[in-house]
Amino acid sequence: RTVRHDDVSLRITHCGVCYADVIWTKNRHNDSVYPLVPGHEIAGVVTEVGSDVKGFKLGDHVAVGTYVNSCRDCDNCNSFLENHCSKFVFTFNGVDTDGTVTKGGYSSHIVVHERYCYKIPDGYPLEKAAPLVCAGITVYTPMMRHNMKQPGKSLGVVGLGGLGHMAVKFGKAFGLKVTVLSTSESKRDEAISLLGADNFVVSSDIRQMESLKNSLDFIVDTASGDHPFDPYLALLKVGGIMALVGFPGEIRVHPATLNLGARTLSGSVTGGTKDTQEMINFCTANKIYPDIELIKIDYINEALERLVNRDVRYRFVIDIESSLK
Repeated sequence: RTVRHDDVSLRITHCGVCYADVIWTKNRHNDSVYPLVPGHEIAGVVTEVGSDVKGFKLGDHVAVGTYVNSCRDCDNCNSFLENHCSKFVFTFNGVDTDGTVTKGGYSSHIVVHERYCYKIPDGYPLEKAAPLVCAGITVYTPMMRHNMKQPGKSLGVVGLGGLGHMAVKFGKAFGLKVTVLSTSESKRDEAISLLGADNFVVSSDIRQMESLKNSLDFIVDTASGDHPFDPYLALLKVGGIMALVGFPGEIRVHPATLNLGARTLSGSVTGGTKDTQEMINFCTANKIYPDIELIKIDYINEALERLVNRDVRYRFVIDIESSLK
């Protein structure tokens, strides 16, 4: 749209590839509006600002995440929980207040209200910043909400994909002892030597899981495929918290698993604008960078298929700038 008084226009340089892109390009939820432009991990450079915009100027490096609008007036918006606003608008395949269908980051530029635009500090690479505003904030939010930033405590991370590898990085930055819980023994070396996890457990190995019972303070569950919950919850100490950020088909839990250990199973999705900017600043200050595979747009169909097959370490990022040359 034409830049309004409170809008920021940016030239997109990079866009991360999220599983949401698979879901809506393939119309898995039966609500895709074509032609569809996916992409909600956007990084770029400000090219124009509205007359009332104070927080951004031409040339600033910025990011746009999973939503581009909300009512800005409800309790959630007033608490910077815009991601839970009943009128929030997805960055792509959403219907904005003017009735238009939003278009995402697989494109040359985007115009957004300044509230949903985030400053990327000088020196932080744009290609690494893009995954922060979905994969990064999705795990950072529950970790902060449940006070996981306690050095010396223990964290389990279920799944080692785009979200899981960021949970490991945040956990280590918070001073936690991190255990990766994966169905694949093949990820052991990379979990420990590349990502710095302290421990690795194959979740299908009953003996390994048994040895970890009642030992974890927190678990961040990033797995979206169907999986049992009781074996993971049993790993928590009394009062432990398991935060679910994926979308499995169903959740089945025996009440005793929760009740007898006074455990908590909690849900979470993306994060508010205040937490998102805080997370970007935290990553910059602590030199936390997603591990990415940089691709050009003509490789996107293969990339989406590889994402479905979990064949990516750990996030595809489209180099939009060089793709358009």
